[in-house]
Amino acid sequence: MMSDDCIFCKIVNGQIPCAKLYEDDNVLAFEDIHPIAPTHFLVIPKEHIPTLDDVEEHHTKTLGQMAYVASQIAKQKGVGATGYRQIVNCRESAGQVVFHLHLHVIGGRKMESMG
Repeated sequence: MMSDDCIFCKIVNGQIPCAKLYEDDNVLAFEDIHPIAPTHFLVIPKEHIPTLDDVEEHHTKTLGQMAYVASQIAKQKGVGATGYRQIVNCRESAGQVVFHLHLHVIGGRKMESMG
């Protein structure tokens, strides 16, 4: 199900262009328009899922596909060997701005340790 007011749903529907990196029946990957690292792209489910907390058991295959696609694109972009992050922000306090589940993949520079 799509949301009429969701920017990522509009990208999935072709109403808004993107720099597409990958697409299949379930997921879409494209370059982030505000990159925070030399490599920064997003992987999203085509189905509108507002947050990680809205994931249901039947979404698990799609989430696995998102992680797999992210790793394959990271390898193609040359950050697979040097390292990269896969990040999902969940809700406002975590920094989620677009309420359509999305996986940020960032790499190409040294990053601070998170723990």
